[in-house]
Amino acid sequence: MKAIIIEDEPLVCDYLVSLVSQLVPAVEVLATLDTVNSAVRWFGANLAPDLAFMDIRLADGLSFDIFDTIAVPCPVIFTTAYDEYAIRAFKVNSIDYLQKPVTLPALQAAMAKLRFISKANTAFVNSNVLPAMKIDAKTGYKTRFVVKVGEHLKMVPVEQVTYFVSQEKTTWLGTTDGRLFPLDQFLDTVAESVDPARFFRINRKYMVAIDAISDIVVYSGSRLQVKLPGCPADETVVSRERVGDFRAWIGG
Repeated sequence: MKAIIIEDEPLVCDYLVSLVSQLVPAVEVLATLDTVNSAVRWFGANLAPDLAFMDIRLADGLSFDIFDTIAVPCPVIFTTAYDEYAIRAFKVNSIDYLQKPVTLPALQAAMAKLRFISKANTAFVNSNVLPAMKIDAKTGYKTRFVVKVGEHLKMVPVEQVTYFVSQEKTTWLGTTDGRLFPLDQFLDTVAESVDPARFFRINRKYMVAIDAISDIVVYSGSRLQVKLPGCPADETVVSRERVGDFRAWIGG
């Protein structure tokens, strides 16, 4: 069996490797990863493992952000110290949801579930996410986002996104019709998933769409102010260290 472990606590990761090795002596741990971004990159560059172990709270976000960004082509056993994510976990490729500290009997039961499902030839496809958060097969970048509107889910094509902004510990998506929707992802994670030809991170708070820029004002020496519909002009200033890259970006 080939497995990966996504866990940001090294001691916990080593302990989990030890437990799995007791149950499956021939296990090959292909990678141990500690962030959402590293997991996204790994899945994008490697063949699917037989199983992934995922902690839920990672250094740069929640492991659910991985599913929002890329197809996770294998079953998952979640390991976490928190119980409030259980319902959400079973909406993705989850075999089991084990609370820390993980015990050998609990892991043994989870592995038995995996064997049973594997014998039934069940295909693990993240069906809740892939149709809605479509990824372009050629570029690997998202073509649309899913946002929650009350009790409903709304699909927003990237063509309708004008900007992303991080404020009050939440990432917001702005649309061409002037609406704002919260995303359950960090801005860093969003930046990894969108086409850099279309979107640019102008400062710590804002990432803007090139088609949404209505004006660019040069002020205060070499500083640039980007004007976007519905955004305060004093917030959409290109940070000094990104001005050169921004000029290259808008120049094509």
